[in-house]
Amino acid sequence: MATIIGRDFFSKRLIAFELLAFLSFIALIWISEIIDIPFLLLGAEASPINWRESLFETLIILPLALTIIYCTRKVFSRMKYLEGFLPVCSSCKRIRDENGHWQQIESFIQNRTEARFSHGICPHCAHAEYPEVFPKPN
Repeated sequence: MATIIGRDFFSKRLIAFELLAFLSFIALIWISEIIDIPFLLLGAEASPINWRESLFETLIILPLALTIIYCTRKVFSRMKYLEGFLPVCSSCKRIRDENGHWQQIESFIQNRTEARFSHGICPHCAHAEYPEVFPKPN
């Protein structure tokens, strides 16, 4: 059957990783300010602690982080998944839904996603249905 299980798990996990990454950057800014990483690791001149600079950098990163996390949540809320087994009739290609009803594939997908269909006819079927109008495809 088609289910929408798993979307919440992955979205929460991705948002948690994004949040962890942004918090790690902010922590690195503050740790660097306290222990002077360029001085310790690269031999640069020692610099005094500048709390205002670290606070400014944090205040720049936080709105960016919140915007990215908001956009990630928005994208995941718009995504729809079809997972599991889809019982399809081998003759008419209808799909059996979770209630046991048979639906055309177009309506089944449209009811569960944002996808819309337009119809045409492939060269093979056009020739099979209308051989006098459409020549045999290569």
